[in-house]
Amino acid sequence: MSRRICPRVNFYWIFSVLFLVKVVDVGAYSCHEVKTAFQVRQIGPLKWVPETPGTDVELLVCKHQGPSCCTRKMEESYQVAVRRETLQNVRSYSFELKYLISGHATAFQDTFQYLLSFSQGHLSSLLEDTYSPLSREALPHVNALFSSLSLYIRGHNLSPRGRHHTLSDNLFPLVYVRLVNPGMGAAGKRGECLRATRQDINPFGHHPDTLAQELRHALGAGRALTLALAEGTEVMNATEHVSLTKECLRGLTKMQYCSHCRGLTLIKPCMGYCLNVMRGCLASVAELDGPWRRYVAALEELTHTVAGQHSLELALLGVRGHVNEAILHAQLHGPTLTATVNKVCGLSGKEPTTSVHTDPTPEVMTPTVTSSTAPPSVVPSIPPQEQLMGNLAHLRREFLSYVQRYKLFFAVLPEMLCEGETVVEDFTCWSGDGVVESYKGKVVGNGLQAQKQNPEVKVRSPNPELAEVKDRLERFNQEIQDMLLGLGQRESWGELGSGDTEDGSGDCDDEDGCQGSGTGAVKTFTDGRPGGSNNDKPIGSKPGGRAPPVVRVRGAGCPPACLSLPMALTLLLAILALQWSLL
Repeated sequence: MSRRICPRVNFYWIFSVLFLVKVVDVGAYSCHEVKTAFQVRQIGPLKWVPETPGTDVELLVCKHQGPSCCTRKMEESYQVAVRRETLQNVRSYSFELKYLISGHATAFQDTFQYLLSFSQGHLSSLLEDTYSPLSREALPHVNALFSSLSLYIRGHNLSPRGRHHTLSDNLFPLVYVRLVNPGMGAAGKRGECLRATRQDINPFGHHPDTLAQELRHALGAGRALTLALAEGTEVMNATEHVSLTKECLRGLTKMQYCSHCRGLTLIKPCMGYCLNVMRGCLASVAELDGPWRRYVAALEELTHTVAGQHSLELALLGVRGHVNEAILHAQLHGPTLTATVNKVCGLSGKEPTTSVHTDPTPEVMTPTVTSSTAPPSVVPSIPPQEQLMGNLAHLRREFLSYVQRYKLFFAVLPEMLCEGETVVEDFTCWSGDGVVESYKGKVVGNGLQAQKQNPEVKVRSPNPELAEVKDRLERFNQEIQDMLLGLGQRESWGELGSGDTEDGSGDCDDEDGCQGSGTGAVKTFTDGRPGGSNNDKPIGSKPGGRAPPVVRVRGAGCPPACLSLPMALTLLLAILALQWSLL
């Protein structure tokens, strides 16, 4: 009896054990976590995710031996998702820089227009208060001049020198008939002769040419800065709409989502692996690095020319003084001027032929000061000049403190995309083929040339749109350099910066975050100004948004702690020597 029962019992336990093993096996290879990640990231319909791994799935990107939780439709959805996510990340970083440039472009332009408006009111008050006989007819010409200057500094193709000479041409007949010879009445047809011969007769001395030269230099730099900021915005617009190639999308999908096919939804890609993929995808973007650094150097030079020594402010605030001196010059040389006009334009019917030579001391209209007002240079309705001085210098310092942090933006964009949530420094990471302790592949540098040795993404040709942006930016840099003489002699143009190279191509070393282990350091980006408060925000910054990243390149500097190390060692040796002598 017992011999019959024993086989039954053994058979029952064997069947039970096999059943339990089967249940555990199915549970271990469930695709529940994959389905959850698929839903949370809104990649596609959940019905595409299988409940259990399949063994006969034909995948194009996420190929591996063994069961897989992915299907062809899931793989296609992963490529769409990774494209969307990567472009969103690129745009989030480029948007900060574009917002910085466009916000300060508006701030600079507002300051320019305010200075122009103040200078216009300053000059108009001079004509109304001091030279009232001609003010009504002269003011429209003053308004026309400053309207032209306003358009010019906004970027329109106008000549400030020609517009200023037009003002002098139109003022000459009014000064001649209202101030030099106030009794002769309207200029009539003679006014046309006076306007046509003003530069030959030269009634205002050197003052028109001096003013024109000052305005041309100061406003020319302001106009160039306006165009430069607009060019920077266009470059960032082109970067935001960068296209990703099929090879790039395959590499990104393999890096971000192929681990999900094996049920590994929490594993992160290795650092070196991520750098290779991102540098391959952004190879054409990295080609903008050299022209962009020269562009930032041009911004530094332009803002220095505009705001340094208060150049633009002094030029615009000096318009009133130059016009006043020009009119005084014509009055003081009235007899000589009248004689010259009579020879060139003929005698006026209302002007006695001898009157112009018998008045040795013509009346000169000088500014008057009332007891209830400030000097004529300060009008009660206009803020004092002192309140205007330094506005541009302050704006320049603020702008450069932010934009200099983005000088290496296109070179370090792959590192920014790989930091934070994308890559973690852990004991294990995803290499594209499996879970490893470190990435063994060669990590390449930036630029198209370096991608020839990229083991993860094949770059076959440059992006034509970005190549056009690069050429346009290089031409613009050359135009700015030609526009402002001596610009290329500055260190920021001759040398791109300490530790910088002309292009980002070629292999990189450990100092660039290119360790093959995948656990090396990457350039660090922190919020807020160095040594300042995180509350300091650029003009136009988003409320509650993150401050521009500070790019710190390893090897570029030494922290205060390392600077004090030799002193600490010296002090320690001195203490030991003192103790030894006491013994």
